Order: sequence, then structure tokens, then C-alpha cells
Amino acid sequence: MTSRRRLFRNRHGRARWLALITWLYVMWSLLPVLVAVRISLNSGKSRSTFQAPSFRWYWGDPTSSVWHDDSLHSALWNTLRLAGLCMVIATPLGVAMAIGLQRWRGRLSRGANTLMLVPIVTPEIVFGVALFIVFTQVYTGLPGGLTTQLLGHVTFTMSFVVVIIRGRLTAIGSQFEEAARDLGASRFQALRLVLLPMLGPAIFASLMVVFATSVDDFVISSFLSTGASTETVPIKIYSGARAGSTPALNALATVMLLVTLLAVVFASLVMRRMRAHGDTSASLSGITV
Repeated sequence: MTSRRRLFRNRHGRARWLALITWLYVMWSLLPVLVAVRISLNSGKSRSTFQAPSFRWYWGDPTSSVWHDDSLHSALWNTLRLAGLCMVIATPLGVAMAIGLQRWRGRLSRGANTLMLVPIVTPEIVFGVALFIVFTQVYTGLPGGLTTQLLGHVTFTMSFVVVIIRGRLTAIGSQFEEAARDLGASRFQALRLVLLPMLGPAIFASLMVVFATSVDDFVISSFLSTGASTETVPIKIYSGARAGSTPALNALATVMLLVTLLAVVFASLVMRRMRAHGDTSASLSGITV
């Protein structure tokens, strides 16, 4: 082995340049985010240069800061409310649909499985235009704004839930439910007491994916918005950036970033606890047996 090859390999024979490329990519991806966060701490109104650090645009400015600007409050509230409702609706529907598709046998089942991937592979701009036409030309009786935005987000994110849950169902198999049925459990009891607890990590992961997707969505929210009262944070940032607003938008984006990071940390802690509980249960079962 040459000295150059030894430089890029460790003693286990793994190429170190793979880790180098990974860290370079991570730093390159984080750089724009860090720049935006730093600009949110500017003491002046510039969004193109760094100025003295200050919390003016978070709470210091009496009219334009995130704490005092009602329009920024409204955008933040609309985003979190929309994402929360989407989680509550899309996740149970996606779980039920995934279980149904997993158990469906017949010629039409393969076509239904393929159709579930359409919202994921369809360009979001096409999906947004289609939803706008449907809600303005077909379902004209539905109230615009939050209702149509929520229906659009649920339609778009439910496919992600189905894909995640079906992957977990494939890994679990049917032997646990069959064992529960052999021991006298009804079909509903096997579903509630055996299958759903085993789907817990996948269901929680689906909740986090739905939340992150809904919070980050711009196209569908923009097409289905009816004005300033239904603006979300992505819409507010886009319209404000084009109008040349203050770093308060950067501060608003930073707040959303912190909310998302807190959700990720919370998800990580819950997933770790679920794994530990699963390992403990498995150990106790082994001892019992």
C-alpha cells in the first residue's frame, strides 16, 4: 500500500475521504443558514452585510421586531397551527391507509400502491396548481384559507406517512399478529395491543416528517392562501425578501429553525426511549420464556 493510500485510509481499511466529503457537504449546507442567523442579529437594517450584534429584531425594536410585529406573529401562528392540525389528521389517516394497503390482496392493490407515490414524485408546483384548480373550480363550497391549506397539506403529506408505515409493516411481518390471534385475541385486539405498539417508532417518525414538511411548505400554502390572514412563515419570508424588508424576517426564520431543531431533539429523545423500552421488553420476555 502506498503512502498516499495510507493517508486516506485508516487501519480498518475504510476510506477517510468519504468522511471528508461528508463534512464538507454539511458545512456547505449549513453556511447559508448560519449567515442568515447572523444577519438576524444585526443592529441595523442591512440584510447584506454583518453589523454589530444585537437582539433588536427579536424583541428590541418597538414596532418591527418579531415580538412586536403583529404580521410576524400571525405568520408564525398560522404556520404552527397548520402543521399541528396536519399532524393530527394526516398521520392517523396514513397509518390506517398503510395497514389497509398492506393487507389488500387483488389486482387493484398494486395500482393503489403506485397511486400513493404520485404526490411524492409529482413536482410540487404541479400539485399546487392542481389543488388550486380543484378548490376553486370543483369544491367551491369549501371555505378558503386555512381549510383549503389544511386539506392540501394533508393530501400531500399523507403519502409520506404511508411509505414510512408500510416499510415498518414489511419489516415486522404478520407473525406477531398471527401469534396473538392463536392465543385468543380478536382481530381488533391484535391490532391495538400488538401491531400498533410495534409501529410506535414509525408513527412518531411520521409525525415529525409531516410537521417538518408542513412547516417548510411554500408552494401549496401560497396557492391556497387567501391573503395576509393566512400567510405562513415561508410566504412571509418570500414576500418580504422581494420587498427588501428588515432583518426581522431573518429573526423569524431563526425562530422557526429553533422550533424545528427542538422538534428534532425531542424526536431523538423519544426514539431513544422507545428503543430502550423495546430492548427491555425483549429482555424481560426472554427471561420469562
